[in-house]
Amino acid sequence: MSSHVPPMNIPDHRATFGKIWALVKPFWVSDERFAARGLLAAVAGLNLALVYLAVLINKWNNDFYNALDAKNYDDFKAQIARFAVLAFTHIVIAVYAVYLRQMLQIRWRRWLTEVFIADWLHARTYYRLELTTNGTDNPDQRIQEDLNVFTQMTLALGLDFMRSVVTLVSFAGILWTLSGALELSLGGTEFAVPGYMMWVAIVYSAAGTWLTHKIGLPLVGLNFQQQRYEADMRYGLVRLRENAEGVALYHGEQDEHRNLSTRFGHVVGNWWSLMTYGKRLNWFTNFYGQIAIIFPYVVSAPRYFGGEMKLGGLMQTGSAFGRVQDALSWFVGAYADLAQWKATVDRLTSFHEAIQNAHRAASGEALSVQPAAANTVTARDIQVGLPDGRILIGHTTTAPEPGVHTLLTGPSGTGKSTLFRALAGIWPFGRGRVEVPAGAKLMFLPQKPYLPLGTLRQIVSYPAGASGFGDREIESALELCGLGEFKDRLDLDQPWAQRMSPGEQQRLAFARVLLNQPDWLFLDEATSALDADMEHRLYALVRERLPQTTLVSIAHRPSVAAFHRRKLHLQPGEGPARLVAEPA
Repeated sequence: MSSHVPPMNIPDHRATFGKIWALVKPFWVSDERFAARGLLAAVAGLNLALVYLAVLINKWNNDFYNALDAKNYDDFKAQIARFAVLAFTHIVIAVYAVYLRQMLQIRWRRWLTEVFIADWLHARTYYRLELTTNGTDNPDQRIQEDLNVFTQMTLALGLDFMRSVVTLVSFAGILWTLSGALELSLGGTEFAVPGYMMWVAIVYSAAGTWLTHKIGLPLVGLNFQQQRYEADMRYGLVRLRENAEGVALYHGEQDEHRNLSTRFGHVVGNWWSLMTYGKRLNWFTNFYGQIAIIFPYVVSAPRYFGGEMKLGGLMQTGSAFGRVQDALSWFVGAYADLAQWKATVDRLTSFHEAIQNAHRAASGEALSVQPAAANTVTARDIQVGLPDGRILIGHTTTAPEPGVHTLLTGPSGTGKSTLFRALAGIWPFGRGRVEVPAGAKLMFLPQKPYLPLGTLRQIVSYPAGASGFGDREIESALELCGLGEFKDRLDLDQPWAQRMSPGEQQRLAFARVLLNQPDWLFLDEATSALDADMEHRLYALVRERLPQTTLVSIAHRPSVAAFHRRKLHLQPGEGPARLVAEPA
């Protein structure tokens, strides 16, 4: 069992509020603003109506208990009927206050989710964030779960705070009037404290708020960590499911069990810490709440037993004190939720900052991709580096000619795949300029093809989209690539990345090439899982069916060289590797 509390930095509150406002504001000034503001006004109006009903019920308390005290049965029946009207009205308003708030919540969440996903995907930010260590763990969890928690709790806490403020204003005058003046004697001097119960409520709530903050402060950091550990655990389970075959072939169950147990151990350890600090906070808040129930009656009892107040007045005073004390103690009751909300806000603001930093880095990268008037892909005096700043490939200028198929070779680790990433415009580390013909279609086939979720039709058409190709075109492409047995399964939505062997996935990638017909095709050991005959068949197929497509390949097999006229070799040395031309 661990009770370790993660270290917490004292935040700059102005900066914190600025970050929160930057997260909250855009939705309310977006194209959705009129519907959003209208819904917010309706929800706020219903919440204010609930406060007004609470004032009426508080007054009803006086009349009802006075009727009981006087044993007036007719008045009692009238008060019951009056309560029925108030209760039914309260039910209707409460139901629609929640319903409209949920409607506003899902609209806000939908808008924020679309914005975050668009920003995350823009300029391949999702890829850049994975290359650097910047604290943005589990972006999937931040988009899916944290945005849901943020919208839900922001509306709930904000509306609850507004209702507490209005309740305080509404009941403060009632409590002031009902409590009367408290006669005190100090040093022989008699004086009266007007509205003394109001002052008692203020002091009681202020003390409770201060103690709650002192006791509950560690919960913010613990909630932050809990969300991270839960997401890490879920990610580990998803990774195991996606790589089930590899784990099974390695008989890696014990190692996976240890890994998952370690991840879950972090969940449990942090949960124990949450329990420990939550228990301390619950001890105090429950003690505070229970004292608050009886406290106003104890303070009001002398006036009631002295004949200055009827039973209805006593009950109304107790109710009014409870409302004022609850409003003043909003922070006490909401602290646990505020701690969770603050942790969620921290995760979202740090994620948003990381995305914005990645966008700025992308716009000012030293290694850039630019359109070119020439009809060739040109790497002009580029250096390809690593995230730690080391240079992997030294100054290089190369320009594969259109129609001249080029083979890139070199020892493992010299940077062949990284050079391809630089040519694709997704590798941000380095210097120089990659020029791509304007309007040219480039396609890159990695060793392990990407198979998105969806039907086989959508997967084989990726990234152009299934609507661009007819059944006959797709079936023909599959047949030519040796996947004829899949022709009848085009509209099946299955986990194809698990259903297809590595060789079948690589053949599927070639079927994509036949459908999308790129101008330039970069193949990074794209036939490594295939036998020599199938490899030869697919290269010959591309040469025959797509004569306008220029091939640039990374491969180690000599048989692939026969399909290329030009050969480049990455030659390692004491420093960065050099790109040299060799006879084909």
